[in-house]
Amino acid sequence: MDSAIVIASVLTIMTAATPLVFAALGELIVEKSGVLNLGVEGMMIVGAICAFATAVTSGSAFLGIIVGMLAGAGLSLLFAILTQNLMANHVATGLALTIFGIGLSALIGDGFAGQKLDPLPKGIPGLSDIPVIGPLLFGHDILVYFSIVATGAVAWFLTKTRAGMILRAVGDNHDAAHSIGYSVIKIRYMAILFGGAMAGLGGAYISLAYSPLWAEGMTAGRGWIALALVVFATWKPWRAFLGAYLFGGVTIIQLIIQGYGINIPAQFLSMLPYLATIVVLVVISRDKYLVKMNAPACLGKLFHASH
Repeated sequence: MDSAIVIASVLTIMTAATPLVFAALGELIVEKSGVLNLGVEGMMIVGAICAFATAVTSGSAFLGIIVGMLAGAGLSLLFAILTQNLMANHVATGLALTIFGIGLSALIGDGFAGQKLDPLPKGIPGLSDIPVIGPLLFGHDILVYFSIVATGAVAWFLTKTRAGMILRAVGDNHDAAHSIGYSVIKIRYMAILFGGAMAGLGGAYISLAYSPLWAEGMTAGRGWIALALVVFATWKPWRAFLGAYLFGGVTIIQLIIQGYGINIPAQFLSMLPYLATIVVLVVISRDKYLVKMNAPACLGKLFHASH
C-alpha cells in the first residue's frame, strides 16, 4: 500500500469521524446532566437539511453551519419542554423526536434533492503541500480542527470548571443539587440545547463537507452510533473522540476492501459500522462496575421541582 493510499484513507477516516465526534460530545454533555435524549438522529438530519438549504440559497457555508446548529438546538428545545416541564418520558420523547426530525427533514428537503454544493475548503495554504505530513496534519477543513478543539474544551469544562462540576452534580443527584440552590431544570435546559446544537453541527458537516448534497435519510444512523459512542467512552470526552475515529475507520474499511476487489457482498460491508456498534455495546455492558462508576446516577430520571 503506497503513501497516497494511506493518506487518502486517513483523510477519509477523519472526515467520516468528525460528525460522530460532534454528535457524541453533545450527547455526552446532555447525559452528564442526567438527561437521556435518543433524538440525536432526528436533530442531526434536521441540521443537515437546514444547513444545506441555507448554504444553497445564500451561497454561504458559514451561514449554513450556524443555521444547522440553530435547527438542532430548536428541535432539542422541544425535547426539553416535553421532558423538563411536562415530565414526558425521556426515552419515548427522544424516539418521537427522531421520527419527527426524519419526517421534517424530508419535507424541507423536497425541493433540494439532487442539488450539489461545493464542499468546505480544505487545507492550510503552504503547509498542506508538505509531503506526507502536510496532507495528514494540515489538509483538512476547519470543522475537523474544530472537532479536536471542542473535545478538549468539553473535557476541560467537565473536569476543571465549577460549571462542569455543577453539571455533573445535577446528573449524579438532582435532588441534592436542588436542595443547595441549583436550578436543575435550567442547567438541564442549557445542556440539552448544547447537545442539540452539536448534533445539528454534526448533521451540517455531513451535508456540507462529507457528502455535499442532500439525500433523504443521509445521516444513515449516525445519530444512533453517536449514542452508542457515549456508552463506549464511559462518558469520557477523549474516549468518545477516539471511538468516533474507530467507527470512522470501520466505515471506510468497506471502501478499501472494494478498492482491492475482494469479493465480499456490499450489503455485508455496509453493515460493518452497525455490527461494530452492537459488539462494542455488548462488551462494555458486561463490565457493570465500569458502567456504574461512570454513568450519571440520575440518567433518564424525571426531576420534580416540588421535591
